[in-house]
Amino acid sequence: MSGQTYKVCCCFRRRFKLAAAEAPADIKALFDRYSNNGLMDAEHLHSFMIEVQKEEKATVNDAHGIIDGLHDLKHLNLFHRKVLHLDGFFRFLFGDANPPLSPRIEAHHDMTAPLSHYFIYTGHNSYLTGNQLSSDCSDVPIIHALQRGVRVIELDIWPNSAKDDVDVLHGRTLTRPVKLIKCLKSIKEHAFTASEYPVVITLEDHLTPDLQAKVAEMVTQTFGEILFSPGSEALKEFPSPESLKKRVIISTKPPKEYPQKKEVKGKEDESQKGKDLADEEAWGKEVPDIKDTVRSDEKDDLGEEMDDTDEQIAAPEYKRLIAIHAGKGKGGLSDWLRVDPDKVRRLSLSEQELEKAAITHGKEIVRFTQRNLLRVYPKGIRVDSSNYNPLIGWMHGAQMVAFNMQGYERSLWVMHGMFKANGGCGYVKKPDFLLKFGENNEVFDPKATLPVKTTLKVTVYMGEGWYFDFHRTHFDAYSPPDFYARVGIAGVLADTVMKKTKTLEDNWIPAWNEEFEFPLTVPELALLRVEVHEYDMSEKDDFGGQTCLPVSELRSGIRAVPLHSQKGERYKSVKLLMRFEFV
Repeated sequence: MSGQTYKVCCCFRRRFKLAAAEAPADIKALFDRYSNNGLMDAEHLHSFMIEVQKEEKATVNDAHGIIDGLHDLKHLNLFHRKVLHLDGFFRFLFGDANPPLSPRIEAHHDMTAPLSHYFIYTGHNSYLTGNQLSSDCSDVPIIHALQRGVRVIELDIWPNSAKDDVDVLHGRTLTRPVKLIKCLKSIKEHAFTASEYPVVITLEDHLTPDLQAKVAEMVTQTFGEILFSPGSEALKEFPSPESLKKRVIISTKPPKEYPQKKEVKGKEDESQKGKDLADEEAWGKEVPDIKDTVRSDEKDDLGEEMDDTDEQIAAPEYKRLIAIHAGKGKGGLSDWLRVDPDKVRRLSLSEQELEKAAITHGKEIVRFTQRNLLRVYPKGIRVDSSNYNPLIGWMHGAQMVAFNMQGYERSLWVMHGMFKANGGCGYVKKPDFLLKFGENNEVFDPKATLPVKTTLKVTVYMGEGWYFDFHRTHFDAYSPPDFYARVGIAGVLADTVMKKTKTLEDNWIPAWNEEFEFPLTVPELALLRVEVHEYDMSEKDDFGGQTCLPVSELRSGIRAVPLHSQKGERYKSVKLLMRFEFV
């Protein structure tokens, strides 16, 4: 008993005091190099910005502005010259004015190419508040998605119980519906709060012609002149995001193209789904509706009419609303990927369908996506609203990699990271190699083994801010936390890797000072992943923050990297000091 008491007492005696952050040795050495007698003036700082930070366009006036912005820190005024001590220089490097991405507030990619030339921030079942089977349907997650910059909102539309109005819900599940008109009004109100580039509404339509006519009236009255509605004929080429600023676009399968006889494709579809449904058998016993849900999802995206009526007279006003026509065609995969020189369209594939197609038709998918839109959506058994690896879609040119935005896991962090690019406008220009033809009309081969284009060298110096953003006993009841960092790349298979620093015990301000190198074969699609965890000997390690950054837009030099929660919300104080070099 006495031994146990002694152990607990020792734990209580361990310190919680916050030590002051001290500049790493590299920072001190750079300060000595770019200062004179311990003082750094604007000319010295300007040289540092050019040579170390690789900010070729920086001016001496920019350096003066940085020093002036540190007026609350210790600096000297010698002969009317403002200068920095080491402390001021260190705080500048570790401050909000020195982020890892350029603080652009507008898109800077070429926005005048067709929509098919861009990756587009895309949601899946955008109305769900939680899981795919029993959560509420609401306009709130739609609003949150738009505020984050999501540009494609998906709505599943069904007749209400009285068959006289239109609900949004995940069909054949226990999800509770929300009125379509409420969702449309919320989209109208929040569509352009985060970005002025177009919002696409993809509709999974389960309606009769009279209710389609009602939807046409709702959409027309809600959006009015901001609705892009070129008519009932398919577009010959997609317009550009620039030409569609502050416009709303409807995409679904035109009713007149619904196949009239299901038997033609039924056997083929069922054989493709057989293995998946066998895997779901255990789920089906616990959740009786799931197999119907999976079948429903897959039929919807195959474009099959859910109504059994052999003949339908589609509402013409509804057809005219559809600017981006969707559909797979009547044949197999080769027919789905056929490129029509006279019109463009949208094709939807499940993550499983894409994985299978990539094995046999990888280059054909790339060729298809140079002109047409490809939407990829999560497989039906992801009832927990989890997501998949988005890179398989992006490396094949898929524009609409649709994600459950209400989930909180690593795949979604990668999605957040991709769309931090281009000013966070929700549209990211695809790399040239996905858009161009070679001398012999060949296209990029996603399976090809490629040489290393560049190597990203990352130094993780230190971190701070947990003491202020977390409760003192959040990580450990009796001592300061034991932090380690994970750093790596999400990208094509050859580039994907994660590495780890040592664990530093009992320190609110960990100073790892470790360097990592990442050879990159496709840097254009690479994202830098950063996570911090607190080591726990007996339980799962505690989460301490994360971020994901597009390598193509990383600023070279020493940068302050803010970390985010598992939900993707930025912490107020937590950040890392890191250095990025391309060698």
